[in-house]
Amino acid sequence: MTYGNPAGAERGPHPRHALAPLLGSAVRLSVVAALAPVQKAEFGYVRDLVEITDSALSKQVSRLEEAGWVTVEKGQVGRRPRTWLALTEEGLARYRRHLAALTAIAGADGPGHGAARD
Repeated sequence: MTYGNPAGAERGPHPRHALAPLLGSAVRLSVVAALAPVQKAEFGYVRDLVEITDSALSKQVSRLEEAGWVTVEKGQVGRRPRTWLALTEEGLARYRRHLAALTAIAGADGPGHGAARD
C-alpha cells in the first residue's frame, strides 16, 4: 500500500520540524518533564526522580540554563545550602511544542496507522 498527498490536499510541514533538538536527550527531556508541572523543584528531588547523579543533572541543567529554558536559584534552608530549578516561560513553551510534535508524529492520523501490516 502506498500513501500520497491526495490531489489538491494542502499539507503543512512535517511535525518533526517542531521538535526541540535540545530535548533529543532523554535525560534533558526527563528533567524538563519533571519541572513542567511545578513552579520550582529542589535539585535533589529532580535528581532522584530522573534517577541520575548530581554531576549528570548539573551538566544537563547547565545546558538548559544556557538555552534560557531553566533558572537556577541557590539559597539555604536553615544552615543547609539548597538549589531550586524552574522552567522559564520559554522552556515550558518549547517543551509543550515538543510534546505536541511527538504526539502529531505518533498520532493515529499519520500514514501507516490503522492500515494492515505485512
